[in-house]
Amino acid sequence: MKQRVTISLDAMGGDYGAGIVVPAAVSALHRFDDIELILVGDEKVIAAQLARARERAGGRLRVHHASETVAMDEPPAQTLRLKKDSSMRVAINLVQSGVAQACVSAGNTGALMATARFVLKTLAGIDRPAIITGIPSLKGHTHVLDLGANVNCKAQHLFQFAVMGSVLASAVDELENPRVGLLNVGQEAIKGNDQVKEADRLLKHSLLNYVGYVEGDAIYCGDVDVVVCDGFVGNISLKASEGVAKMASQLVRKEFGRNLITRLSGLAAIPVLRAFGNRIDPRRYNGASLVGLQGIVIKSHGGADAFSFEHAIQIARIEARKSVPQRIDKQLERLLT
Repeated sequence: MKQRVTISLDAMGGDYGAGIVVPAAVSALHRFDDIELILVGDEKVIAAQLARARERAGGRLRVHHASETVAMDEPPAQTLRLKKDSSMRVAINLVQSGVAQACVSAGNTGALMATARFVLKTLAGIDRPAIITGIPSLKGHTHVLDLGANVNCKAQHLFQFAVMGSVLASAVDELENPRVGLLNVGQEAIKGNDQVKEADRLLKHSLLNYVGYVEGDAIYCGDVDVVVCDGFVGNISLKASEGVAKMASQLVRKEFGRNLITRLSGLAAIPVLRAFGNRIDPRRYNGASLVGLQGIVIKSHGGADAFSFEHAIQIARIEARKSVPQRIDKQLERLLT
């Protein structure tokens, strides 16, 4: 039997807190027999949710009390200074101390990044951690980073993002040599700003499987495995993707509901519609990694439901099993020496 992976969960983070995290944890334990989970937060609140789920702490499910909670709109600096016993901070501390191999939180993104960076520190050779997640494509999904952690980036930062994205894609998707593209306004060499052009030069002289500039549609066509950009562009791309998915789903429902004939057609098309919905469902891609840290931290969407939070737990499990930070560290040492 494989050695179990222990994951700490910020049970108070996000829009719904323990009401979402506890059911997701219970479901994940039933699904994966190789994980142990630590619910971090107000033990009374957690106990009430466990009772509602007809579960008790014990065995592979533990509760670690934390007296404070980080609000979704709380300034990161204030969180670091004043909330040392927050569920978020304690959950990350458990990773730093080696009690847990990964942490998952749906809490305030800025506070999570600031706390994780302060507690876990960055890997040698990494100036800034980045946020990466998979976005559905015609051939599965494409990993995109950075998704909002770093709005202003230098070329060297983009190069570091490429290294981290390549290693993560290789580990999680078991790809031997992931294809890496640099997001630009065109594929021609003359296009792009100075930052992107310099990053292109660095990547061309690296050992990565760099395919050159890609445009926005490459994220969805599946012709590359990793797309690199700064956090300003990446976050807009991510939110645009979510909006398109919602619009497509609503338009399809509206069109099939126009009249009796279209409703009957809709009944006949239910299997196809269900498969389509599953392919573009953002909940199935929930769980963004804060790569570049000396530990694994997964950011769940703040408005995640139990189904999508469970997927974030699954991402943490995979990255811990694949030792992603250690792999990034080795690849950086190989590329920078």
